Amino acid sequence: MQETLGILLYAPWIYVIIGVSVLLDVFLPVLPSGALVVTAATVAAGTAADVAGIPSPYPDSRLPQLFLLVLCATTASIVGDLLAYRLALRGGRRFGHAIARSRRLSVAQRRLETALSRGGGPLVVLARFAPAGRAVVSLGAGVARRRARDFLPWSALAAVVWTCYSVGVGYLGGQLLGASWFATGLSLVALAAAGLVAARVLRPVATDA
Repeated sequence: MQETLGILLYAPWIYVIIGVSVLLDVFLPVLPSGALVVTAATVAAGTAADVAGIPSPYPDSRLPQLFLLVLCATTASIVGDLLAYRLALRGGRRFGHAIARSRRLSVAQRRLETALSRGGGPLVVLARFAPAGRAVVSLGAGVARRRARDFLPWSALAAVVWTCYSVGVGYLGGQLLGASWFATGLSLVALAAAGLVAARVLRPVATDA
């Protein structure tokens, strides 16, 4: 795994793939953007440059990889949220129908709308981890014509928290267990667990209305 993914992590286009995946999963929640970020962080925790035989101009080659990964994923997440918000703001009825046609999105929308109306901005951050939560919050904010200044700062904070958590668990797994499939698998379990916890916390808030 180190040899293959170590080389990929030093290829500039891998960050493009991660960025595009993170940007688009606000519209397509099935995209494995979280898995890509976690896997890249796990590899970055290992000695990818040494194993792949690629010279690096940096004393600690892990730091530039992690910096680029966090910057790429955070920026793509913010841009994706803003794009979804703007599109839904202009075509609210059309996006409302699109959400209604998806059972998963419509159920998540009902729960999150109630939760957000009661909990406000901090729940935007929590919803970033919940299944389909990002799509519902970003598109729902546009459909409901919420003010950008009320939504975007919390969306940006959610992007930072989600990215740091995803990179953090991947990096920790790689540090403790090496850049292996086992470390990546455990890190993905940690990411999925955060999603389950977020959904669990949001559910009582939504159903208590």
